[in-house]
Amino acid sequence: MRIDPSIKRRIIRNAFLSLLFYALPPLLMLATLFLQGKDLWSHPSEAVHQTGVFWTFCNLLSGNGFIVFVIALGLAEFTLGRYGEEWRGNEKALDLVCFALPKLVFGPLFAWFSLKILPLVVPQAHNVFNWVPFFWGILILCVADDLTQYWYHRLHHEIPWLWRFHRTHHSAPYMGMSMASRQNAIYTVFFSQTYVTSILVYLGLGPASVAVLTIKSLITTLAHSSIPWDKPFYEQKLLHPIAWVLERTISTPATHHAHHAATTDDGIGYYKGNFGNMFFLWDVIFGTAHISRRYPKAYGISHYQGDPWYAQVFWPVFKSNIPGSELAADGPLVRTDHDRPAVPKEDVLSVPVLSAGD
Repeated sequence: MRIDPSIKRRIIRNAFLSLLFYALPPLLMLATLFLQGKDLWSHPSEAVHQTGVFWTFCNLLSGNGFIVFVIALGLAEFTLGRYGEEWRGNEKALDLVCFALPKLVFGPLFAWFSLKILPLVVPQAHNVFNWVPFFWGILILCVADDLTQYWYHRLHHEIPWLWRFHRTHHSAPYMGMSMASRQNAIYTVFFSQTYVTSILVYLGLGPASVAVLTIKSLITTLAHSSIPWDKPFYEQKLLHPIAWVLERTISTPATHHAHHAATTDDGIGYYKGNFGNMFFLWDVIFGTAHISRRYPKAYGISHYQGDPWYAQVFWPVFKSNIPGSELAADGPLVRTDHDRPAVPKEDVLSVPVLSAGD
C-alpha cells in the first residue's frame, strides 16, 4: 500500500515550513543578543543560576516527582471509575509493561546514547552551547523536541507501513494516564525527538531540557487522562476566551481524545489529525486540527479484538494470534474493512479547522 500522492505533496510542503520553525528560535535569540550587545559564544549560561519558583517546580517534578504525580493521577482515575470493564487481564499487562519499559530499559538506553555515543562521535562539541540563556534554551527545545514528535507521530498515521508500530497506542478501548506510555517497543526506541533532545542536552542545553520535559510530560499525561479537566473552560462562558487560546496552544483531553476515538461518524472523533503532543499549535498551523469541545463515547480501533500484550509491545518479533489482525503473521499493513481505517486514504490536510465558538 502506497501513500496517497496528494498527502505526500502536502507532507513535503509542510516539511519545508517546519524548517522555518526549527530555525526561528535560534535566529531570534542571536538577533536579540546581538542587539543587546552581548558577546556571543563567550558569556556563561544563565541556566545554572535559576533559583525561582518555576525552576524549583521543574526540579521537584522531574524524575521521581513525576512518577509520584502519575501514580496519584492514576489513583484518581480509578477512584472515579474512569476505566470501566475494558481494563482487564490482557490490557492491564500491556499498560503495565509499557509503563515499566521506558523506566527500566529505554531510559538507560537513551542515557547510554548521551553519555557514551555522543562523546565518542563528537567529543569537541560537548557544552559548546552552554552560553545559551535559560529561557531561550527552553524555546529552542520546545520547538525542536515537540515539532519533531509531531512529525514522527503524524508519519506513523499517514505512511501505511509505519502504522503497525504505532497501532498499540490506539488499540485501547479507554483513555487514561497510562495511555501516554502505551507504545510498541520499536516505536519507542526510535523516538526521533528523544535523540534530538539528547543531542541538544549534550551541546549544553541540559537545564532547559529539565524544564521542557517536565512541562511536556505534564501536558501529554493530562491530555491522555480520562479526567476531562478542560471541560469547565467550555461550560463557563466567562472562560471561553481562555478556552479558545488553550485548545489551540496545547493538547487537551477534548482535542487529544478525539484522536483516539473509535469512529468519526459523530463529528467528534478525528484520528486523521490532532497529532500534537505538547503543542496543539502544530495541528492548527499545518491544517490537521479538529476542535469540537466534546469527548468521544468510544475509543480504540473498531476491529480490535484484544491482540496479546506481547505482540502489541514487541511486534514484529512476536506476532498476534488474532486472525486478520494487522499484527498477525499474515495480517494486512492497514485493515480498512471496517468503519475505522487506521490510516486514512483521503487527504487529511483538506479538512478545515473547525471553529469552537460560544
